Amino acid sequence: MHKAGFVNIIGNPNVGKSTLMNTLLGEKLSIITPKAQTTRHRILGIANGTDYQIVFSDTPGILSPNYKLQEHMMRFVRSALEDADLYIVLTDIYDEFIHTNILEKINKTGIPVMLLVNKSDLAKGNEVTRIAEQWQKAYPHWHVLPVSALMGYNIDAVLNKILDLLPESPPFYPKDELTDKPMRFFVAETVREKVLMNYHREIPYSVEVAVDSYKEEDHLIRIRCVIHVARESQKGIIIGHQGKALKKVGTEARKSLEQFIGKKVFLELHVKVSKNWREDETQLRRFGYK
Repeated sequence: MHKAGFVNIIGNPNVGKSTLMNTLLGEKLSIITPKAQTTRHRILGIANGTDYQIVFSDTPGILSPNYKLQEHMMRFVRSALEDADLYIVLTDIYDEFIHTNILEKINKTGIPVMLLVNKSDLAKGNEVTRIAEQWQKAYPHWHVLPVSALMGYNIDAVLNKILDLLPESPPFYPKDELTDKPMRFFVAETVREKVLMNYHREIPYSVEVAVDSYKEEDHLIRIRCVIHVARESQKGIIIGHQGKALKKVGTEARKSLEQFIGKKVFLELHVKVSKNWREDETQLRRFGYK
């Protein structure tokens, strides 16, 4: 008997969706930062066993869109509501899930739901039990579990429950595949992760990264990336005094990519002003928001 299915992870920003998927996979596919709205795309991560294939789907955090980029991000969330064999609704001990319309849509589908209360390692006293009981009372048919995605607490129980709930099915993807995204996507996301970590205020949200060239040689991969910013003033901030800020981003990204790819990397970064790209449908399509 072989089981396979799509497990779509839904939740507010900053509840740890990307950390959860990476932990469930045992691989870092989704970038992780303390900033909200880190995830912009829908990313599939594929876990394979001899008798199962779990296709995890990490989506952007649910928000009310303020510009066209965020509208596209919410389309990725809506697409995750349409093809699930199992939903994971992720909350945490600090989160108040205000998007009850999303929860009601999920509830009405009749598709199995696991509600995971994340960051349970940070809870005090019986706080996790109290929160879990509140959720269980609100949605009696859901499977509620406390977890810590960062610490790995209860992750085995989550995987076992997923396998219980998935339908019998042949695999959807070849068994040696880990994701549906090409390497260029992860290169761009790695550079963007370092931007998110090194800059503050509006800068990280005004940046998109595109891979201009990716050339594989015997012992080296040569990569050229362009960091797109929305305004001229942001270009100087990204580059920094004597180029030091951009050099720091490049060094950190190169080290992460070498670890991810398993090969030496030569990384070249450039900064370009693409005015108001977050509101420009043509540019958004070029960046993969379709």
